[in-house]
Amino acid sequence: MKIFPLSEGTFTIDKTKVFVPFELEQDDLQERPVGSLLVEVQPFLVLTQKDVLLIDTGLGFSKNHQLQIHQNLLSVGVSPDQVTKVLMSHLHKDHAGGVSYKDANGHYQLSFKNAIYYVQQIEFDFAMEKGFPSFITEEIEVLKNHPQVQWLQGDGVIDGYIHHHITAGHSPHHQVFWIKEKDEIIFFGGDDAPQIQQMKTKFVAKYDFDGKKCMNLRKEWWEKGREENWKFLFYHDIKTPIFQHN
Repeated sequence: MKIFPLSEGTFTIDKTKVFVPFELEQDDLQERPVGSLLVEVQPFLVLTQKDVLLIDTGLGFSKNHQLQIHQNLLSVGVSPDQVTKVLMSHLHKDHAGGVSYKDANGHYQLSFKNAIYYVQQIEFDFAMEKGFPSFITEEIEVLKNHPQVQWLQGDGVIDGYIHHHITAGHSPHHQVFWIKEKDEIIFFGGDDAPQIQQMKTKFVAKYDFDGKKCMNLRKEWWEKGREENWKFLFYHDIKTPIFQHN
């Protein structure tokens, strides 16, 4: 399997839940509001024998009237129309912003017209009820009743090799993925396991739905990943998007 991090840049985010661009070489974190977190935003492209997979969809920002995630895909030689499956860990705006785009008539359309989107039904219902500022409902509402959406009902396996499991860690209906092909295992922990440093330390995040559960899951995954030689994908890690134990 081939993995391509599709970085959309580095940002700070504080209690307002607004993502503010951050230039590592010139900006000072101390000048941002107290409690600001420094994060990368990077969906992942995974090429398997069966599929062109996209894991989460980024912020949905556009540059020169084109979705940034589309530009990032094209930069690694993949057309957005080639994406066959979109796997959604959850629907927070920094993970689901690129689910759709607004067309010339002001209507939202799915960003990947040939892909099947895999979304937990309970997560969608929760997001639509909860709304702003964590969820941008007008961006994800297009998923409702759409024939390209495969609604997931709890844990399971997609096409015999993509395993999904609801953790209810970072958010009430958050899910994680294992992609297993031949002797390879790729693990995507979404916001339960967003950065490598959190895997190595006992860390309880106040912004998590169940921070202690996330901490314990990270410890479990880190140890099992070492034993089974997983490739970890870190959505919010600035320096280490992909990691594998030697």
